[in-house]
Amino acid sequence: MTSRILRSTDRRAFMGSLAAGAAFFTTRGLFAEELARTPSRTEGPFYPDQLPLDQDNDLVILGDSLTPAVGEIAQLHGRILDVTGTPLKGLTIEIWQCDGNQVYLHTADSGKNADRQDKNFQGFGRFTTASTGEYRFRTIKPVPYPGRPAPHIHYKIKRGDRTLLTSQLFIDGHPGNKTDGVVQHGLDDSARKLLMADFRPVPDSKTGEWTAAYDIVLGRTPDDEVLHTTRDARLRNT
Repeated sequence: MTSRILRSTDRRAFMGSLAAGAAFFTTRGLFAEELARTPSRTEGPFYPDQLPLDQDNDLVILGDSLTPAVGEIAQLHGRILDVTGTPLKGLTIEIWQCDGNQVYLHTADSGKNADRQDKNFQGFGRFTTASTGEYRFRTIKPVPYPGRPAPHIHYKIKRGDRTLLTSQLFIDGHPGNKTDGVVQHGLDDSARKLLMADFRPVPDSKTGEWTAAYDIVLGRTPDDEVLHTTRDARLRNT
């Protein structure tokens, strides 16, 4: 599986590490190699204001309908990991995106574009990770729309009701990435790569489906920091 994960050491200049001097020999764990955290991106205005009744991980088919959504079907899958590469269990990933006709499942958008909204596209889905940290969705390959030249899928990672990360994934190599403000704002090239998914044709697919692998790396949450600090304190006192 090909996915966009960089280790933090790949993003440091060699001379920058030398500047730390003797600290390398006195700071515990500084040699530990960590995965680079997935950057956050704006939620945007169109997180569904009315969630659909069907909230599963297949956005292409609604309920018992036999009519698929408009667009190129895409199988999106990956893992949710911490910075050590450990899979994270029990996290929920939510995704949402516009349909193949460029309309979001949100009354501010679908209300004025009801005539062209794809009523067969779920627009929103959820998946909860097991011990492998893996998630999987069946959706459509994202499309650009006026104001956003880069096709994208929005997502949130949650633990219960608490949001740990809000971001967007983009199609690697799409020309719209170069002029899209969300892609370009505040990121260097190495961080930008962590937002890219490589969409590839599924071999021998009779319906022209795509597949994309995209791993997501979370940093420590405030709760994790408390646990980590408490554990270190206990170790120092033993």
